[in-house]
Amino acid sequence: MHASARTSALWHPCTQMYQHDANPVPRITRAKGAYLYLDNGQPVLDGISSWWVNLHGHSHPAINAAITDQLQQFEQVILAGFTHSPIEQLAAKLVDATPAPLTRCFFADSGSAAVEVALKMSLQFWHQTTEQQSGKPERNTFISLENGYHGETLGSLSVTDIPLFSSQYRPLLIQHLRAPTPDLSLKEHDQSDEDFLLQRFVQLKILVEENQQRICAIIVEPLVQGAAGMKMYPPVYLSWLRQLCDEYQIHLILDEIAVGFGRTGTLFAHEQAGICPDFLCLSKGLTAGYLPMSCVMTTDEVYQVFYSPDVAKGFLHSHSFTGNPLAARAALASLAIFEQENTLQKNQQHIQQFKHKLAELGKHPNVANCRQTGMIAAFDLVQPDGLSYPATQQRARLMAQYALQHGLLIRPIGNHVYFIPPYCITADEINQMFEITIHAINWAISQPVATGTHHMLHSGLNLP
Repeated sequence: MHASARTSALWHPCTQMYQHDANPVPRITRAKGAYLYLDNGQPVLDGISSWWVNLHGHSHPAINAAITDQLQQFEQVILAGFTHSPIEQLAAKLVDATPAPLTRCFFADSGSAAVEVALKMSLQFWHQTTEQQSGKPERNTFISLENGYHGETLGSLSVTDIPLFSSQYRPLLIQHLRAPTPDLSLKEHDQSDEDFLLQRFVQLKILVEENQQRICAIIVEPLVQGAAGMKMYPPVYLSWLRQLCDEYQIHLILDEIAVGFGRTGTLFAHEQAGICPDFLCLSKGLTAGYLPMSCVMTTDEVYQVFYSPDVAKGFLHSHSFTGNPLAARAALASLAIFEQENTLQKNQQHIQQFKHKLAELGKHPNVANCRQTGMIAAFDLVQPDGLSYPATQQRARLMAQYALQHGLLIRPIGNHVYFIPPYCITADEINQMFEITIHAINWAISQPVATGTHHMLHSGLNLP
């Protein structure tokens, strides 16, 4: 028996609990490879990597073994004033995997926390640099992109531009600067990609010129704005961004929490632009979806500004479970799998199959704006009958319900439907994923929907 939303002690994240009075939350009892298994034994293909975190499949034997081995030694130790081999090895591996200027790793326990760390480091860097170089104005402002998402703690939420998450907390938030999004789906029909990107970039540059004396950093999700609905843009924009930050001597923070560790086709998204950020935020796939952990990588230039006999000039940010050895062993095992299984190269076959299947799907009359960046594929559910956007959202939810009943987990963001499967997925399973999706679209479009407020609330939120 599943407890109803009214009687259960559990409050689910990103969920309108009202909806679960009528629709009990599915219960997962085990998981293996690309599949989750419901309590009735039904397998469900995990088309979203369990909120974008799982890389190599559930219950991977090599990662299981690494964590089990670590459990026999010790499970946790304070990282302030102590160290241990797993976290030292992980820091060294991450430095080896990223561009040369990124030489320092600061660990935290979530993606939001990583963004908080990067923002605080950048602000404190400029404050302490100001003290050393009198006459330089203090900087305390950040630029982020429209439709950007960087987390839900107060610092990260202040550079997030999705009102559904932030509007009710506005009294708690510091207002920073927003630059136009480079999302290619917003360009005019007669506009080239380059013209659109240049137009948006010029607006960003003007914003920087007008506020350069008070800007700490620009923070962006490279190549894919995830929670906005998998909105995509090409690597050249990142190249321009790096040049702009260099020209005006401001930091560049890349939030690769969702897109890191192979999601875009390369280990890290910024590789495709041939650039290096001043701060690189990592989480989600860092431990292959096993345990909470995040990391902010930065440069020696930043590190040296905090290096002082004065304790107050150190970076006094801490989490109880920072550098957890179980999470570190999971992360090390995951990085080893990339090498042993040649994962990035093998994924190229999946990427080509996605491209082919998206082209086929794009012929459907209720599908628009098919897009792909590496192992991330997305499309918009549309309807030619002119019904309102809330009705389209409702049909996207119906589509997800149908898919789950037929063995596929998807989780649309509004009317944006996306796939981010584990890398262990097979060609047959990709075909299955698209086949179920087409049937789900056809069924959802055929259903009557109501667009009133009560109906929308009853249906509940369907967030990333």
